[in-house]
Amino acid sequence: MDYQFKEIEQKWQQFWAQNQTFKAEDKSSKPKYYVLDMFPYPSGAGLHVGHPLGYIASDIFARYKRLKGFNVLHPMGYDSFGLPAEQYAIQTGQHPAITTEDNIATYRRQLDQIGFSFDWSREVRTSSPDYYKWTQWIFMQLFNSWYNKDADKAQSIDQLVAHFETKGSAGINAVCDDEILSFTADEWKAFSNQQQQDELLKYRLTYLRESTVNWCPALGTVLANDEVKDGFSERGGYPVEQKKMTQWSMRITAYAERLLQGLDTIDWPEPLKEMQRNWIGKSTGASVKFPIDKSGHNAALGTDFIEVFTTRVDTIFGVTFLVIAPEHELVSALTTPEQKAEIEAYITQTKKKSELDRMADAKTVSGAFTGSYVLNPLNGQQIPIWIADYVLAGYGTGAVMAVPSGDQRDYLFAKHFNLPVVQILDIQNIETEADPTKEGTYINSDFINGLAYKEATAAVVAKLEEINAGKAKVNFRMRDAIFGRQRYWGEPVPVYFKEGLPHLINESHLPLLLPEIDKYLPTETGEPPLGRAEDWKYEGGLPYELSTMPGWAGSSWYWYRYMDAKNDKEFASREAIEYWKDVDLYIGGSEHATGHLLYSRFWNKFLKDLDLVVEEEPFKKLINQGMIQGRSNFVYRLIDEEGRGTNTLVSHGLIKQYKTSPLHVDVNIVENEILNIEKFKQWRPEFTDAEFVLEGGKYICGVEVEKMSKSKFNVVNPDDIISRFGADTLRMYEMFLGPLEQSKPWNTNGIEGVFKFLRKFWRLFHNDAWEFGVNNAAPSKAELKSLHKIIKKVEEDIERFSFNTSVSSFMIAVNELTDLKCNNRAILQDMVIILSPYAPHICEELWSLLGNADGTLSYAPFPKFNAEYLVEDEFAYPISINGKMKMNLSISLSLDVKEIEAFVLANADVQKYLDGKTPKKLIVVKGRIVNMVV
Repeated sequence: MDYQFKEIEQKWQQFWAQNQTFKAEDKSSKPKYYVLDMFPYPSGAGLHVGHPLGYIASDIFARYKRLKGFNVLHPMGYDSFGLPAEQYAIQTGQHPAITTEDNIATYRRQLDQIGFSFDWSREVRTSSPDYYKWTQWIFMQLFNSWYNKDADKAQSIDQLVAHFETKGSAGINAVCDDEILSFTADEWKAFSNQQQQDELLKYRLTYLRESTVNWCPALGTVLANDEVKDGFSERGGYPVEQKKMTQWSMRITAYAERLLQGLDTIDWPEPLKEMQRNWIGKSTGASVKFPIDKSGHNAALGTDFIEVFTTRVDTIFGVTFLVIAPEHELVSALTTPEQKAEIEAYITQTKKKSELDRMADAKTVSGAFTGSYVLNPLNGQQIPIWIADYVLAGYGTGAVMAVPSGDQRDYLFAKHFNLPVVQILDIQNIETEADPTKEGTYINSDFINGLAYKEATAAVVAKLEEINAGKAKVNFRMRDAIFGRQRYWGEPVPVYFKEGLPHLINESHLPLLLPEIDKYLPTETGEPPLGRAEDWKYEGGLPYELSTMPGWAGSSWYWYRYMDAKNDKEFASREAIEYWKDVDLYIGGSEHATGHLLYSRFWNKFLKDLDLVVEEEPFKKLINQGMIQGRSNFVYRLIDEEGRGTNTLVSHGLIKQYKTSPLHVDVNIVENEILNIEKFKQWRPEFTDAEFVLEGGKYICGVEVEKMSKSKFNVVNPDDIISRFGADTLRMYEMFLGPLEQSKPWNTNGIEGVFKFLRKFWRLFHNDAWEFGVNNAAPSKAELKSLHKIIKKVEEDIERFSFNTSVSSFMIAVNELTDLKCNNRAILQDMVIILSPYAPHICEELWSLLGNADGTLSYAPFPKFNAEYLVEDEFAYPISINGKMKMNLSISLSLDVKEIEAFVLANADVQKYLDGKTPKKLIVVKGRIVNMVV
């Protein structure tokens, strides 16, 4: 029977599901291997052909590792909380749980029909209460912990309380708020419970604070920086403004140094590690206190100084102005009445920009003068205080000392507002040269004159410490992570409020379930949607937290739940965690570098501090798969003399002869760039009666590589590909497109070649009448050579994740075996195993036809490579008669010329060509050619 891929694939997908073929063992004598994909958000659109790329690669590796004798955990689930489902709920009134369930059903159907070897018994959904119970539980552990700098780890808040009760605040070295109290043990005991809880909140790893956030009024929620683009929400394109709001935050900054050092211990792409290093932003410098000039307007100001962090404290004598963020807490107090209108107008303008926009916009110079001054702590020089949007409140202290002679941005600002530029280094032309580390001679103060950069830095720091105006400091750009969203479809925070302070609910009350509400919008008084819930209160009528957790909460620990997905007593058992330990291979997009991947490392380190997990880093090896881009097609509409589009379409090769306008066309009605005109007329009714200017009787479309998008009509549904060619063809073709890590355009033009290869492979096991049959003869040397070449190649390729080159090698191997007319069981059975990670359905069927009674080849041993079979001891001599090549004949390289002549003449096929004649001349070039003249 010919290759019936539809029946074969359905049969084996059902077999795998019914037999739970890929269920991982919780205990095994085999070595463990944990392969993980970044789990998807189940959108209503389902998968397009770009989505499975990473999944196919991880599945090939997981299947290969099983064949190599590993106990493989390869799970899948859904990151199912999020804004899209909630926005749909707002528009339709349908509960997000319903749309999420429908979308998951679509994803599951599509994933199953591609033939992934997932252990579905461990499926997780972040929106399921039995999952988010443990997300809430981890939040509670964070709330009940503080970071002890001396121990360099998180510890129980009870240990901090015990210290306060016996020694007061003395000797505590913690990551905490800036403004903490100093007290004795007796003073601590004298505090009211309210006062104690208020002080402890300054130390907890998750806490409430007023933060500047990206507020999207249309969506009614705070957005992360990566959810905002050019001042608009990525989801929906709504305006986003900067707003101060009391929010839950997490002290990821406590782990900054460990997050930085940990990057040196993991096998991740270097560009991604560099993105995290830059985001963490470690810098060594000094903290400097600039006294506020309290003459006049600032006489009653409660604060005496503005603190800045600088990496170039040696340039302090070149400071000619100070810049603070528009959101800085002192802006209002520092603004003089004369400057109030300008300052308020500037702040309003700044709110329209996201933080990313402000950081990225290095060319635009803007700012406003507050009317107030600080003093240089080393020489008493009066320095004006400005606000500018290139300074962010959450970075460092929200203030910078501006040195126009040493920094390009400060220089441009000074020039724009006509502020002085004081030269302190031998850099005379700031516009062409501004190297902040350049050594030079200082000319502004006697005590550093003549010193080089390092010596001057040390001298300035020593002087600042002497007068209590500064100190050496290590600073990190990374800020604490905001941990709250003003939306419905997320994890409820397990907190209630009493007398304005947060308290954890009783652990026995977990999970705190999402309540039912009438609609999914903020309340009329501006509270988050949870404010609509009726009678949703804690014991005694105390109010719950109305914000929900951000999208990254559930994804920051999910790999542990896969280890023990059904456990209702703990997030995962110690036994399971000690066995699986961590993820050996993680595949997913680089766009998560400073979001999910950073937060996951943070939570993992915290769980390790509490001895809840055994590894410091969650993901040993990470691969970022490239993007499969869309291949857009275009038709060209003829434009008339008045500039209007006509009903005539011009083929691409002729458009230079006409004035035309391009239109995207659905790629699914284009094949090999040829438009299906009848389908086009049905697709675009306005062109039902269109006329076509053809070339060679065909309408040829234009082509362009773009992002795969519905609006460009270039989305290819994997369902369509599988229906036409099968899942095995799709799997191999996606790998064949190019290296895994690189982006590449989708092009269906070459997919038939992969399908033909699989059919040719199937043909090896069948005779001309398509009857299955193989022989049990001993394999020839040529057959063994072909087999062991592919064993070696595929093993090397998979181990280095070079899947595309394996596909080419398979094609070569099958061509060789076809030429050899190979029908040998020993050869073909090994070929089935080798190909099975790539094309599992066809290989399972052939394995079964070969008589293997155990039903699946998923755990068969991968063939062992034998280098002896690749030793060249024969040569395929081209045999020519009267100058015309007739055949190839394999002859041992050990034979001498006379022996070769005898071997050739004795061959039956050669005798047929000679037709009884005796050669007049026989020429042998050893290792090259045999030529006969008759």
